[in-house]
Amino acid sequence: MADEQSSDKTGSQPQDGSQGPESGGDGKGPKGPNFRMSRGAMGWMMMAALVLVLLLITQGSSRQATEIPMTEFFVLVNEGAFKDDPVIVENTRLVGTIGEDVENLRQDLAAKMRVSTEINVHLAPHYVEKLEAADQPHDVKNSDSILVPLLISWGPFILIALLVYFVLFRSLRNAGGGAGMLGSFGRSRHKVMNKEHSNITLDDVAGIEEAKDEVNEIIEFLKNPKKFQRLGGRVPRGVLLIGSPGCGKTLLAKAVAGEAEVPFFSISGSDFVEMFVGVGASRVRDLFKQAKDSSPCIIFLDEIDAVGRRRGSGFASGGHDEREQTLNAILVEMDGFESADQVIVMAATNRADVLDPALTRPGRFDRQITVPLPDLQGRIEILKVHSRSIKMGTDVKLDILARGTPMFSGADLAAIINEAAIGATLQGKDWVEQSDLEEARDKVKWGRARKSHRIEEDEKKVIAYHEAGHALVMYYDEFSEPLHKVTIIPRGQALGVAFTLPEKDRHIYTRKQLVAQLRVTFGGRIAEAMFCDDISSGATMDIKQATVIARAMVTEYGMSDRLGFQMLTTDDDRNPWETPQRDYSDDTARLIDEEVKLLIDRSYAETKQLLEEHRQKLQNLAEALLRHETLTAEDVDRLIRGEVIEKPTVAELLKSEQEKQNPSPPVSTGDLENDSPPAAGTLPSPA
Repeated sequence: MADEQSSDKTGSQPQDGSQGPESGGDGKGPKGPNFRMSRGAMGWMMMAALVLVLLLITQGSSRQATEIPMTEFFVLVNEGAFKDDPVIVENTRLVGTIGEDVENLRQDLAAKMRVSTEINVHLAPHYVEKLEAADQPHDVKNSDSILVPLLISWGPFILIALLVYFVLFRSLRNAGGGAGMLGSFGRSRHKVMNKEHSNITLDDVAGIEEAKDEVNEIIEFLKNPKKFQRLGGRVPRGVLLIGSPGCGKTLLAKAVAGEAEVPFFSISGSDFVEMFVGVGASRVRDLFKQAKDSSPCIIFLDEIDAVGRRRGSGFASGGHDEREQTLNAILVEMDGFESADQVIVMAATNRADVLDPALTRPGRFDRQITVPLPDLQGRIEILKVHSRSIKMGTDVKLDILARGTPMFSGADLAAIINEAAIGATLQGKDWVEQSDLEEARDKVKWGRARKSHRIEEDEKKVIAYHEAGHALVMYYDEFSEPLHKVTIIPRGQALGVAFTLPEKDRHIYTRKQLVAQLRVTFGGRIAEAMFCDDISSGATMDIKQATVIARAMVTEYGMSDRLGFQMLTTDDDRNPWETPQRDYSDDTARLIDEEVKLLIDRSYAETKQLLEEHRQKLQNLAEALLRHETLTAEDVDRLIRGEVIEKPTVAELLKSEQEKQNPSPPVSTGDLENDSPPAAGTLPSPA
C-alpha cells in the first residue's frame, strides 16, 4: 500500500473574469439578438470557388472545341457548314458546330463537331460583319469585356491568395482583436478569478498546516500593507510552492486569494510558449502589466518548470531560444516590482531541482514552501473536508481509511470519497458505508474489481496459494506491516492482492523491516512451488520489487557488511545522451552482485522455512480463499487459530442471487385429506 498515486486534482475549477451574457445599455436585461451576418474564412473560400467553377463551365465550350485555322473556318462558313447552329463570337475566338448534311473538308472533321479559331479581341466587330455578309447566324458573347478570360487565367491564383488571407492573416488578427497581424499572440492567456467568484478559503485546505502558516503572512500583507511598510520591511515578491502532484499547491494559492479577497491571475507555464519566437516574452509583459493595474493581486504560475528550467543545458541553448526568452522576461518583470506594487507572484512545481538558480534567488522567489504528502492526521482532516457534503453512515471510520492510505495525496483522498459516493448511489443506498469507502480505496489504488473475469480452476488455485503465501508471511513476521485483507478477485492488472494496514506512517525503514518486505514478496512463489508442483509467471512484480529492495540495501543504504558505508549508484543528474559511467571498479560491481544475491537467497530460505512450519495453515488459508474469494484480517486470524469462518461462500451467494432473480413458483399441496396415495412404482417429487 506504499505506492504513490499522482493525480493533481484540486477539486475546484478556475474562473475567468468574463461577465457572462451581455446586458443592454440600461443593465436591466439581456441585449437583443445580433442579426448581423458574418462570413467566415471557409464561407468566402466556397463562394470564390463557386464563382470560378461557374466561369469555367460557361467558358468550357471554347476549350472543348477543335482548333482550326481562321481561313479554313470561314471556308466552312461560306460552305454553309454552320447553318444549323449559330456561330458564337467570343472575345478571343469564334466557335461553331458543323451540321449533319455537310461534306467534310478534312478527314478529321465530322458532323456535329465543334470547331474554333482564334481572333484578335480588337477585331471582333470585323468578324461579326463577315458573318453577317455570309448570312451566317451568330451570337455575340462578352464582346465588350475581357474580364472573363482574365478570371479564367488568374482565377486559381486569386483563390490561393484569398485562402492565405482569410485562413492565416484574418484568423490571427481576429483571434484577439489586437493590433497588427499577430493579434492575440502577444496577449496573455491568463484566467482571472475575482473576489466575487472566489469561495475557497484556508478552511478548505487541510493536511498541510505548516504551509498554511507560512502563507498567512502573505494574506496579512495583502490585507494591510501599511502594517509592514511602517518598519520599512519588504514582503517577499515571490512564493514558490514545491510538492508532489495532487498535494494541493493550486488549492493553497486559490485559498490565499480567497482569504485576502484580491484578484487571482492564473496561467500555466506552457501557455507562454508558442510557435513564434518572442511571443512568450510578450505575454509575460502583458500579464504583469494587467496585474499591476489590478493591484493588490496574486499572479499564479502553475507548472513553472515548463519555462523556468535551467538555462544553458541541452542542445537548444542559443540566445534566440523561445523558452529562455520567456524566462528572461519573467526575471526582468519580477525585478521591476516596487514595494508599492502589492503584487505577489506564486508559482507551483514538482520539479524544483530543474529550475534556474536566477529564478529561485532572493529578490525573486524569496520563499520556498514545501507542500508534502499528508501524514496520518493530515489524511484524516482531508477526508473530513471532502466528506462534508456526503451523507455518511454510522459505521464509517475515517481514521481506519486514513491508516490504509499511506502516501496518498489530497487528490487521491478526494477521489476516494467521490468514488464511494458514486458506488453507494449506484447500489441504491441512502448513505455511504465503510464498505463503499474500502472498495473506493482499492479502486483508486489498484483499479476496478473484475468480478466477471473468468479464470480457469487450475489458475485460480495457483492464485489462491500465491496470495495465501503473502498473507501468511505478513501474519507471522513481526516486522511486516499488519495484514488488512487478501483477495483473489482480479483488480486492475493484478489477479490477486494482499492488502496491508500500516499502524503509522513510516519515513525511514530499518534493515529488519526491509528484510521483512523481502520475505513477503517471496511468500507467493514459495507457496506455489509447495502445493502446485510448479511455479508460474505470476511472481513477476514480486521479483522486480525484491530486486529493487535488495539492490537499494546494498548500494544506497549501506546495509552490506562487505561493502560498508558507501554510495554505489550512478549519478541521476547526468545528461541522458551521455554514456553512464560507474564510480567503482569491476571487482566492486561483482561484489555488489554477490551481496545482492546473498541477501535474496538468505531471505528466500528463511521464508521457505516459515511456510514449511505452517504448511497446513497455508493450505487451509488457500482453500478458504477458493471458497470465499476475499478474507479479512479477522477471517485469517480465525483460520490460523483453527476456527471456522461463518459466512456464505461464493457458491452460496451466487445461488441466493439466482433465486432472487428467478424465484421458483409456489408448489400447491392441494387438499391433504382428499389426496390419494401415489401409485405403485412411482417416486415422491423432489419438491
